[in-house]
Amino acid sequence: MKRCNWCNLNNPKYVEYHDKEWCVFKTDDRYLLEMLILESFQAGLSFECILNKRENFQKAYDNFDLIKICSYNETKIKELLENKGIVRNKLKIKASINNAKIFKNIKEEYGSFYNYLKEFTNDKIIYEVNITSSKLSDAISKDLIKRGMKFVGTTIIYSYLQSIGIIYSHDKNCYLYKSE
Repeated sequence: MKRCNWCNLNNPKYVEYHDKEWCVFKTDDRYLLEMLILESFQAGLSFECILNKRENFQKAYDNFDLIKICSYNETKIKELLENKGIVRNKLKIKASINNAKIFKNIKEEYGSFYNYLKEFTNDKIIYEVNITSSKLSDAISKDLIKRGMKFVGTTIIYSYLQSIGIIYSHDKNCYLYKSE
């Protein structure tokens, strides 16, 4: 069975993520927050590296409970910086807490984070392959940065939109490919 070229077939976690999760449409706010945090930690790294640490991130970030993350203080930041199971980058850790607070504000403003994303997507799935940014990721990135989020450049947001299924990007030679 052929898969996308990026999928490391020697990593069962990556294969399972590719087969059962990547580009699968999801609108649950907890999941949307988890993927936003994980994708922001990816900056400068591979998503495979982040995925290998996902369970550790889930434990460290209280299963991506938005209210808990928004209340993280310096003690929790220190605990995260000492956690060898996650990426211990102080800027990314602080950004994840800041981004969660902005995510919460957006959720309160729109009723859900997905409702916010629909303002950009018109509630449509986009089918495209072999690109790493688009006008859509540019617009969302620009708005999130304007709202104060960090580590949400257009490439990270494009990857995020793929991870939550708004952009469907399986390679043309992949068994999961479809064009609509």
